[in-house]
Formats: sequence, C-alpha cells, structure tokens
Amino acid sequence: MRLFSLLSTSLVATLVAGHPGHDLSKELRERLDFLANNRNDLSHCAEQMRARGLDAINARRRTQLAEHLMKKRNLEVRDISNPYNTTHKSSVSYTAQTDLSTVFAGNNSCVLSPEQIEGPYYVAGERVRQNVTEDQQGVPLTVDIQIVDMDTCKPIPGAYLEIWHSNATGVYGGVVARGNGVGELDMSNLNNTMLRGVQKTDDAGAVQFHTIFPGHYIGRTIHIHVAVHLNAQPQPNGTLLDTTAAHVGQMYFDQDLIDEIETRAPYTLNTQNKTTNDQDIWLATAAQSSDPFMEYVVLGKGVDDGLLAWLSFGVNTTLARQG
Repeated sequence: MRLFSLLSTSLVATLVAGHPGHDLSKELRERLDFLANNRNDLSHCAEQMRARGLDAINARRRTQLAEHLMKKRNLEVRDISNPYNTTHKSSVSYTAQTDLSTVFAGNNSCVLSPEQIEGPYYVAGERVRQNVTEDQQGVPLTVDIQIVDMDTCKPIPGAYLEIWHSNATGVYGGVVARGNGVGELDMSNLNNTMLRGVQKTDDAGAVQFHTIFPGHYIGRTIHIHVAVHLNAQPQPNGTLLDTTAAHVGQMYFDQDLIDEIETRAPYTLNTQNKTTNDQDIWLATAAQSSDPFMEYVVLGKGVDDGLLAWLSFGVNTTLARQG
C-alpha cells in the first residue's frame, strides 16, 4: 500500500486566490515558479526516515488512533477495500485479525510551499484545540498530519499547525464576505469559530484534529487549509496569534469520495454551484508535480461512520512569510 499525499503542493496563494472574485494570474505564476525550482516531495528523505524508525512510529500512532476512533463509535474493524477503494483510499484489505499497522505503514508525501498572499477567509488568533467541530453536522473526519524538515529529514516538534475549512454547506466561520454564505446578511458570523483550530506538533512532528468533511463552495473544489507556525507561542487566553506563517496550503480529497458524501444530509442542503477536482485551477497546478490528495480509511461500514486521513509533508524551515 502506498501512502497518498494528503497535502496539496498548490499551497501558495491559497487564501486569496483560492476564493472567488480575485485575479489568479500573479499567484499562479508564482506557484509555477516555485514548482520549477524546488523539490515536490520527501522521497530524498525516505531511507533516513525509515532508518530512524519514523515510519514505524507513524504506523503505530495511526493504528492507535484508528482503534480509539472505532472503539469510541462502537465500530468493528472491517475490510475497507470496497466500495470506496478509490485512488487515495488505503487499498489494503483487513479484518478484525489484521494488524492495523499494515494499513498505516509508509511515508509518501508532498511539500508545502511558502505562501504569498493572506486571503479573506483566514482569521488570526484561533484557539489551540484538537476538536474544531463545535455544533457542525457532517461526516466525522479525523486528520493526522506530520511535518518534516526538508533539509535534515527530521520531524519538526514544537511547531503550531493550524487548519480551517468550510462547513457542510460551504460556509466559513469568522468571515463576512461576498461569496461566503449570505455575506453581510449575517454579521454574527464574525464571531463564529467553527472548524478552525491550532495544535502543537509532538516529538514525531505530528498533530491530530477532529472535524467534519468540508462542503463545497463556488469556484473551488473541497479542501482544507493548513498553516505552519514554526516559532509561535500561544496567548494566555488559549489562542495563537502569529504573523509569521512558514508555509500555508490545502488538503484535497478524491472526487469519488466527495460525490458519495455529498449525497448525504446536510451536504444536500448546499445550494452553491459545485466545482469538481478537474475544474479547480489550484488543484490542477498541484497535480502537475505531485499527488495532492489525502489518503484515508473508512472506519466502519460506510462514510457515515467516519473517516481517518493522514499525511506527512516537508517544510523548508528557512522560508517564512511575515503577515
């Protein structure tokens, strides 16, 4: 089984250009320049990571996480090879007798690039927390993310990794803007912290978030935003306010998985025009040089029981952007 890359390398300019109403040409040129002059995965680190036992650590962590989620939801370990065995679904069949470390072994990856423009859907000062779901309804999704130094091939502990994404009907919390839900008709959305959070990486450079599968919104395929803060410190109130983001990016999902989930409520309530993976310009840019999709397993009989998805990705620690 190969470990599908969870994080898109189309991460440059994701915050502004990744949303409707903005000129993409400058950001696309910058992204293409980056791809032409930088490594796009961690393949050069594979032997070092294996020799240091990092692959085994990753497999053990993800195994324990899957077992915990299944137990919490009263699910049995099932053969997951069908019917969701799409390109980025873990393709190893297993039963209750199969060691889950078999499923979660490996370390395929992609590399984040330095972000150039801060966009309208980013909100600084989010809470340090693992569960960002709040009261949002949708397919449960747990994400395990690891960051690795591109130069040393070692995990990056003590960094803060931030995620944010839309809800099942394609609306971001914390933002009042044209194209985001009902826009200025709901000013209370400025105080909405749903589906946003920050976690500190452990000794293996890893974090986990509990959330829901995002919904689509006009002009973009479904994705999750990610930012890495290398030298940040949380505030006394439990939030992280840092103007320097080393790298910012997006995580993508297989179209077959998206189509399956969007047949379920509350995703069926989404009235925004849908953009598929093959129509998304940022995903197309990423796919030129890497595999920018999440690897995942279905935890139960179907997606309603929840998903576990994971990645390892590279960061050039010498590059950072001042916000």
